[in-house]
Amino acid sequence: MKAVRYYGKEDLRIEDVPEQELVPGTVRIAPAWTGICGSDLHLYLDGPLPPAPSTDQPHPISGETLPVTLGHEFSGVVEELGEGVDDLAVGDHVVVEPLMVCGECGPCQEGRYNLCVKMGFIGISGRGGGLSEHIVVERRFVHPVGDMPLDQAALIEPLAVAVHAVRLSGATTGDLAVVGGAGPIGLLTAAVLKATGATVVVSEPSAARRERAASVADHVVDPGSEDLVAKVAELSGGEGAAVAYECAGVPAVLNVLLDVLKPGGVLQVVALFSGRPEINIAQVLMKELDVRGAIGYAGDHEYAIRLVQEGKVDVAPLITGRIAADDIVEQGYRTLVNDKEHSVKILVHM
Repeated sequence: MKAVRYYGKEDLRIEDVPEQELVPGTVRIAPAWTGICGSDLHLYLDGPLPPAPSTDQPHPISGETLPVTLGHEFSGVVEELGEGVDDLAVGDHVVVEPLMVCGECGPCQEGRYNLCVKMGFIGISGRGGGLSEHIVVERRFVHPVGDMPLDQAALIEPLAVAVHAVRLSGATTGDLAVVGGAGPIGLLTAAVLKATGATVVVSEPSAARRERAASVADHVVDPGSEDLVAKVAELSGGEGAAVAYECAGVPAVLNVLLDVLKPGGVLQVVALFSGRPEINIAQVLMKELDVRGAIGYAGDHEYAIRLVQEGKVDVAPLITGRIAADDIVEQGYRTLVNDKEHSVKILVHM
């Protein structure tokens, strides 16, 4: 079967690879649409970083070294059921929670399997990926989506990231929440916050992205010409925001979000940073702020699916491109790098 294979920095190839074996407790899926994620861009531009394997260091769970098949944000159609799988049917529309975990370490035993000490991602760490004609996945990580359009279903994975971050932050109805960055995760985080009943402020320098943010946020701020701290003070009667979300991966955004929080507020870091950002620790100390991280999801996909099915979150406007796998470099990766203003989520079809 055909698959998009990742060999390293700026090296993607479409190749023939063997079909995966269907074993008891697994499901064979024909991927429909696969989103290009920010982590995919990091791998493409910078080269392999964990949880991706390298050419000589295999991933501890998959046992694979480069090359690996790409694609962890994907939807598909059930093709075949392994022995013991009786709660799905051939033809079902599904999404995949693309984690691989050991099931034995402390976090796995506690149900926080996204923190598995050996954790990896299908489509990054091995075990196939959405950018292939077929994939075999453990039943526990396959989630039916009913009649949801398969292109929209491909955004359930990043939506689950936002759901997880909002859940960890403890945001609730009536909170004033600030989102730094209106890329895909920032927009989805704002949408989940709105569904939660929070008042949402999004800060974003891009005019095109601010326009998109206006559909999911109560207030949108241009940090290049407006004072975000003053705006939040105005909205909160001088108190500050209860929660803030770093969704940009930019050190300056990280620190201004510390400034907008009220004493005892929560800063939820969601984005990946290419380096090690400096943080204004005085703000953390003097206001006793709670700085938290979020990685992936654990038990969040079903709620993410319900948000879309019930019309509380509309993911369709985030889809800005649909391309064939043959065009993934020029019309996918290069477009996302060179046109960040207008490109949000590009979906790829094999």
